[in-house]
Amino acid sequence: MSGGPRHWSLSRTVVNGVLVLATAYTLLPLGWLLTAAAKNTADLLGGNTLTPDNFNLGRNLAELASTGDGIYFRWYANSLLYAGLGAALCALICVAAGYVFHVYTFPGKEKLFGLVLVGVMVPTTALALPMYLLASEVGIVNSFWAVFLPSLVNPFGVYLARVFCTGYIPGEVLEAARVDGTGELRTFWSVGLPMVMPGFVTVFLFQFTAIWNNFFLPLVMLSDNKLFPVSLGLFTWNVQTRSFPEYYPLVVTGALLAVIPLILAFVLLQRHWKAGLTAGSVK
Repeated sequence: MSGGPRHWSLSRTVVNGVLVLATAYTLLPLGWLLTAAAKNTADLLGGNTLTPDNFNLGRNLAELASTGDGIYFRWYANSLLYAGLGAALCALICVAAGYVFHVYTFPGKEKLFGLVLVGVMVPTTALALPMYLLASEVGIVNSFWAVFLPSLVNPFGVYLARVFCTGYIPGEVLEAARVDGTGELRTFWSVGLPMVMPGFVTVFLFQFTAIWNNFFLPLVMLSDNKLFPVSLGLFTWNVQTRSFPEYYPLVVTGALLAVIPLILAFVLLQRHWKAGLTAGSVK
């Protein structure tokens, strides 16, 4: 009788220990970034990023704001526009497409959906060159639209939205709305979209993260540094650190500020996300 509880206690201790180690491993880069962002060039190059002395985050922020006439915050605003507006419109398009695949029946429906699934398997880097050639034909290379328009397409988001629509939108509710004389567009906007809002938030978070971290597409499409997102802008500064080491603190401090929108997005929207993921288990 005494062996059982002791064995369970040992197992629980091991599991908790592994979880603590995994958490520490996950948070260590963020902790390093928090301390390194307050260091000067000498400390960064000398490996003194975790020491408690010479902390001056305000100095680094001031230099970040003054370098290049504040170009970093121009990049920051560009990323917020690309990711915020792009993710919202992409999520709406994906939910609308998933709703159509779930609700309506039309010739070639499953074949078209299979084509969408094929798009999931194609890496985005493989599409960068074709999209550049297409953008060149249209004449939008080196413009806001060259980065923004491709961000509106997400085949995985369409698949995910269809799964959410299947689980959250019962056909009886849609039939009741149609009996009441509601049009198809109004039914989607007033009935279907609110019911599948957890799926909308999920697609939004995935796409927001993907656009915010997107690097290769802006690298291919843009040459005007005023249009750069923060990821590409920090890359250009990091390249210059070989000749100008004073850019090291700017890159690290900029990287710290760059993770804030991602953290805020998940923290502010996790309530809606968790509610959607658990709603199906409550009968």
